[in-house]
Amino acid sequence: MVLVGAEEVGGSVGRLCGGDGPGMTGNPETVLMVVRGPSGAGKSSVPARLRTAYGRGIAVVAQDVLRRTVLRERDVVGGANISLIDLVARHALDHGFHVVIEGVLAAERYGPMLSRLTADHRGRSHLYYLDVDFTETVRRHATRPQAAEFSPEDMAAWYQPRDLLPDGLEHVIGQHSALDETVERILADSVLTPPGWTPRP
Repeated sequence: MVLVGAEEVGGSVGRLCGGDGPGMTGNPETVLMVVRGPSGAGKSSVPARLRTAYGRGIAVVAQDVLRRTVLRERDVVGGANISLIDLVARHALDHGFHVVIEGVLAAERYGPMLSRLTADHRGRSHLYYLDVDFTETVRRHATRPQAAEFSPEDMAAWYQPRDLLPDGLEHVIGQHSALDETVERILADSVLTPPGWTPRP
C-alpha cells in the first residue's frame, strides 16, 4: 500500500490511498465514512439521513447491530465484533458500495481496526466524531425509542468525553450542529453530491 496523500476536503480529512497490495479494499470511487461519538449523540440518525439524501449504494455498518444483535457480545477488548465490523465494511467496499460505519467505537478498542481500514481503502475516507457533552447525550437519549434499554446512570459509566482517534484522523462536529447540517457537511466533504447529481433509483 502506498499512501498517495492526505488532503483537506471541506474541512475534514480525506485520505487517498493507492497501490494494490495485500489487504487493500474498495476502489478509487468508493467512499468510506466513519461516524463515532458517545451514546445518544445521534450517530444512527446520520447514515439514515445520508441514505435518504443519496439513495441506493450506501452500506450502513452499525456497531450495535453486529455486536448486540448478531453476536450478543459485550463490548470488550479483542471482541469478535471488531473484526466483524472490519470484514463487513471491506466486503461492501469490495462490491462497490460506499460505506458508513457508525457506533461509539471506543478509540482504545476500535482505533487500530479503523486506522488499518482507512489506510487500506483505495478510495476516499472521511471520519467524524460527534462531540456531545454528557448532559446533552442524556437529553437526546430520552427521546429515542430505546430509551428504556439503559439509564442515565448506565450512560455515565461508559461516557468518554472527546474520545478521538490518534493522528488527527477525524473531523470533530460539535453538538450545536443540527442533523441536516451534519449530513450536508458529510455529503459535501465526501463529494457524494457533485454538480448534476441525482439520487440513485
